[in-house]
Amino acid sequence: MWVDVNWVPIVFLVFVVFIVSRGLRKVPQGFEYTVERFGKYRATLGPGLHIIVPLVDDIGRKINMMEQVLDVPRQEVITKDNAMVSVDAVVFYQVLDAAKAAYEVDNLQLATINLTMTNIRTVIGALDLDETLSKRDEINMRLLRVVDEATSPWGVKVTRIEIKDIRPPSDLVDAMARQMKAEREKRANILEAEGLRAAEILRAEGEKQAVVLDAEGRREAAFRDAEARERLAEAEANATRLVSDAIASGDTNALNYFIAQKYVEALKALAQAPNQKVLLMPLETAGVLGSVAGIAEIAKDALKGDDPAPVLAPPRGLPPRPTVPPRQQPPEPKG
Repeated sequence: MWVDVNWVPIVFLVFVVFIVSRGLRKVPQGFEYTVERFGKYRATLGPGLHIIVPLVDDIGRKINMMEQVLDVPRQEVITKDNAMVSVDAVVFYQVLDAAKAAYEVDNLQLATINLTMTNIRTVIGALDLDETLSKRDEINMRLLRVVDEATSPWGVKVTRIEIKDIRPPSDLVDAMARQMKAEREKRANILEAEGLRAAEILRAEGEKQAVVLDAEGRREAAFRDAEARERLAEAEANATRLVSDAIASGDTNALNYFIAQKYVEALKALAQAPNQKVLLMPLETAGVLGSVAGIAEIAKDALKGDDPAPVLAPPRGLPPRPTVPPRQQPPEPKG
């Protein structure tokens, strides 16, 4: 038995559900969708729920608006001094305009990678090998400036370009290692030579200073010796003057004291001479003692100051001093 079913409401319901599903669009965070009406760009949908005209509008491109990273493949690059190096890099970029990124370039990532590779060859080709290895920051800045300017019409902002690795050939690396070793040995030899030179200069300056100080010391010593001899000569002169004054006044005690002092000093110097092993004295010990006793008597008389001092007797054992008679004048002839 057939049941008469009205399919019109069911078909209409299905059609309504289909239209509603085609008109509602949900865009996730970090993405933007482009809306095309009959194949032509009409609008851009941001994150959230949107309603479009079913069967008229359609979603065109789904653009990622977050910052992305592109790995630039390794390539061989020739430097300015004809050295072959292998270079790879990474590119950080972010889409700012979804419509431009969708419709101004066909494949945004492939275009950015190829643009970066060509500019790497251009920038490194203008530098020497040493500059290429030592100026990575400068290379990064030049690449960033050129690539960002070139991708600006695509609605893209290149935030950073980093050279990951610069790899010279193995034979060139060995040559650079030998050069670096030779340079370090050269600097070590130069530093050693400078150290020896400085040491010699300091040693010479020290010897010069020692000679100068020694000369100044000898000069000061000579000056003091001369001053001492001058004072000694003045003392000797004063003593001689005093003895002369005493003799002139008729006092022979000072003369006897002076002669006795010189006598004892001469014996002392003779006894202390280093080249004399045996001392032969042509006088008796009693005579020397007598002279010393005479000196003591002179000192006593000088302290008393009343009685006249006796004249020293000659030492015992010596003959008395002969008295010379006065010389007589011959008689004058009679005229």
